[in-house]
Amino acid sequence: MSPSTMPDALESRIDKSSADRNLENLGYSPELSRNRSTWQVVFMCFILSSVPYGLSTTWSYPLAGGGPANVIWGWVAVSLIILCVAASLAEITSVYPTAGGVYFQTFVLSPVWCRRVASWICGWAYVAGNITITLAVNFGTTLFLVASLNVFESAPGVGITDNMQTYQVFLIFLAITFLCHAIPAYGNKWLPLIESCAIFWTMAGVLAIMITILVVAKEGRHNAEWAFSHFEPQAGWPAGWSFCIGLLQAAYATSATGMVISMCEEVREPARQVPKAMVWTVVINMFAGLCILIPMVFVLPDVTMLVNLASGQPVPTILKTATGSSVGAFLLLLPLIILGLICGIGCVTATSRCTWAFARDGAIPGSKWWKVVNEKLDIPLNAMMLGMVVEICLGLIYFGSTAAFSAFSGVGVIFLTLSYAIPVAVSLIFRRRADIKNGNFNLGYLGVFCNVVCIAWSLLAVPLFCMPTYSTVTLDTMNYASVVFFGFVVISTVWYWVWGYKNYAGPPVDGVEGDAESESETAQSAQVQAKTK
Repeated sequence: MSPSTMPDALESRIDKSSADRNLENLGYSPELSRNRSTWQVVFMCFILSSVPYGLSTTWSYPLAGGGPANVIWGWVAVSLIILCVAASLAEITSVYPTAGGVYFQTFVLSPVWCRRVASWICGWAYVAGNITITLAVNFGTTLFLVASLNVFESAPGVGITDNMQTYQVFLIFLAITFLCHAIPAYGNKWLPLIESCAIFWTMAGVLAIMITILVVAKEGRHNAEWAFSHFEPQAGWPAGWSFCIGLLQAAYATSATGMVISMCEEVREPARQVPKAMVWTVVINMFAGLCILIPMVFVLPDVTMLVNLASGQPVPTILKTATGSSVGAFLLLLPLIILGLICGIGCVTATSRCTWAFARDGAIPGSKWWKVVNEKLDIPLNAMMLGMVVEICLGLIYFGSTAAFSAFSGVGVIFLTLSYAIPVAVSLIFRRRADIKNGNFNLGYLGVFCNVVCIAWSLLAVPLFCMPTYSTVTLDTMNYASVVFFGFVVISTVWYWVWGYKNYAGPPVDGVEGDAESESETAQSAQVQAKTK
């Protein structure tokens, strides 16, 4: 080792040692390797959102909700809201950086009388949100790939995949799901490199799309007034509610903001790195989103035609219309497709960690299998496989309704938004405990404002994204998010009363400050934990 690299290596070891000691103070033994630097955490945050990809797969919502104005201003509004959510979570994560994430934070911030049930609700929402948003990403990539292939025509107006059967689409989904699980399972040590390369791939792809469609603009360009202010609801709802329904595009693209917390036990300085990465990534994502949304709005073809596309994926048609070339459109779509795969890999990685962390505390049926870490691969492989099986089972909904993607994306946003809001609400209700105020990322009164915005957003998002996009509801336009949401609620509730009520102790009691818990409660929790081991 050269003298120049020795200080960096020594600093890295010190950072890891300090992070491991902090984790032990919270009640857990380090089981995963800390192999991510500050920039690699930022890159993973960016990849989890993959804003250019996430926005590209969900254009149908804001176009039906209100058109160009809904696309641009909905994105700005939600980005500012999510910035408050990220800041709220950053404050708490700077004090409690564990893979349990918001679930662990809810437990330690709640009073004794409700901490077990509060953490149970938050944990199930967090795990269900991670699983369903991962499913939405992989299923969205499937539908986007099929629609992208349709820029090539077998006959005038007939795409080459127009006659594809449902089972064929499902097989593509299976292939993408297996790929997105195999790479993080067998190539965990290479993930930081993949995520770093993906940043530059994203920048190149966005620049190529921006420049090409604005320069070529085969069917002309709209003026700025139309692009920024034209509002034409086509969903059948009143204008205000229609605009809100269209926010699902932006909410879906930013929903992964808090998923990176599950990676805290693989980060060298999680109390510093993860909070900063979450907040700054939202800021970067807001501008990245505008860079791809604004050029597309300026070259939009007929909005009604886009809303009524059978594929539900307007972006391939937008790019083909703007370039006037099938080959040109597909080359511009290729970076988005690859980014979708990389996003799926990132989501699988985060989902496996949060599932493992929740199982580690005995909150999932069969926890003794899901909490095992594969020492050879250095990952919680069993938890990863559990997530994959659940995703594939839920994917079968597609055989019953082509609106399955709406269910997956909607319920993923609902669960994650709910899980983010619970620890924030607990912290705010109980006057932001001293440990939060003394954390590494304390925002003071600005933090209180961010907390209020975060909670208000969750109160809107949960009912909003259970609503169908169109006022006239059919089997194909029904929003099945409420069905999936209800299913997870039933499972978690039944499991709590069958097993959790008597056996679930929550995270290790030594991770809780002594002044927040009575001695009798400590003894009771310790007894329950002993029974679960």
